[in-house]
Amino acid sequence: MLSNTVIKEIKKIAGKENVLTTEEELLCYAYDSTPQSYTPQLVVRPRFAAEIQDIVKLANKYRIPLVPRGAGTGLSGGSLPVEGGIVVDLTRMNKILEIDEDNLVAVVEPGVVTLQIQLEVEAKGLFYPPDPASLKTSTIGGNVAECAGGPRAFKYGVTRDYVLGLEVVTPGGELIKTGGKTVKSVTGYDLIRLYTGSEGTLGIITKVYLRLLPKPESKKTLMAVYDSIDDAAQSVSQIIKRGIIPVTLEMMDDRTIQCVEKHRSMGLPLDAGAILIIEVDGPRVLLDSQAREVAQVCSDCGAREIKIAETEEEREGIWAARRAVSAAVVQIKPTKISEDISVPRMAIPEMVRRLKEIASRHNLDLVIFGHAGDGNLHPNILCDRTDREEMERVEKAVGELFKAAVELGGSLSGEHGIGTMKAPYLKVETGEAGFEVMKRIKEALDPNNILNPGKIFWGESDG
Repeated sequence: MLSNTVIKEIKKIAGKENVLTTEEELLCYAYDSTPQSYTPQLVVRPRFAAEIQDIVKLANKYRIPLVPRGAGTGLSGGSLPVEGGIVVDLTRMNKILEIDEDNLVAVVEPGVVTLQIQLEVEAKGLFYPPDPASLKTSTIGGNVAECAGGPRAFKYGVTRDYVLGLEVVTPGGELIKTGGKTVKSVTGYDLIRLYTGSEGTLGIITKVYLRLLPKPESKKTLMAVYDSIDDAAQSVSQIIKRGIIPVTLEMMDDRTIQCVEKHRSMGLPLDAGAILIIEVDGPRVLLDSQAREVAQVCSDCGAREIKIAETEEEREGIWAARRAVSAAVVQIKPTKISEDISVPRMAIPEMVRRLKEIASRHNLDLVIFGHAGDGNLHPNILCDRTDREEMERVEKAVGELFKAAVELGGSLSGEHGIGTMKAPYLKVETGEAGFEVMKRIKEALDPNNILNPGKIFWGESDG
């Protein structure tokens, strides 16, 4: 339990109205978007970096775990207080400090909602590409901490490709700035990349410098229907070989299609093996010909039906199918284990076959969708977390699917991070030596292990 002395000190730092201690308040911070839950002992909602510095110094003095948190939309358990302690809720730090149109940079606080950044820069004719599925609620600090991606990552990259600079409170309570508005900087180690994707284990982000692009003039959306997922994967490869880089190349497998159609009755073909949703963007004068070329490639690769959206209403109709996936699949069972593997593009058919075999062998419901353009698949296991025997089968299946991804030259995670959900499997990809290097970095920067303990290393760095 936290002592009254510590609680009083924190209230003095952040203001008593920004310190939450009741059971009801703490329960609100016990969850993220995974099935796991851990209740903190206290929640503090600072407004300024200086307050975070004082809180970190206090935590170091008393060896209290600190867990940075944005909107709690993560899918790997990264913001869960697995060892209790204090949750540092950063959502009050929610200002867009500057949109520098000349240098194409936005300077923002960590609690700004991702969609708000996109809307405000687009109003100025600019573009911030990363678009995680949670963009309407997720915060930019969380996006940076997890290195979030999204459908547009195929053409434009993930969050780390847009972070030019960071202000960070270190585990010792110092405030450092790395990078800034310059496009180029090779001064010493690349601390920006170190902190981006570090899941709150190495520092607390208090300011972000984001690279912006000119807003694309227009976009065109297509849907292609296939009898086989192999043909869909072949289309992806052939489109890229033609020199066309779509904004998005999304895939839904047969089971996903069936779930969405049962849930929404959108006219999707229930006998299809796969669907690709493809979007291209750029100068308006080029898009019609580019869309027709993409459609021809899909037809040559075996697509039995191709629809090109001619109006915004038709475009929204195509995207509605993809957006309905999460709500649709939980109609089968109440618990959704959302995994996030990444494999080379041409390994997608083999990975899908292995996923289906694993699910069948363990008698589990599985749907597969994701970003086919960059090989980032989201196999979702549908289950009931109150069924202990089923959850044991889920755990075995998850271990096998991670092993299969790595065997095919892939990764445990394309955009969700490691957190608690994937921590037991980290060495499958990194090996013992890679794991030890990461662990030594954590121990060197956070010797008292106060920042987000129990994440990534499964408690191995504790003590």
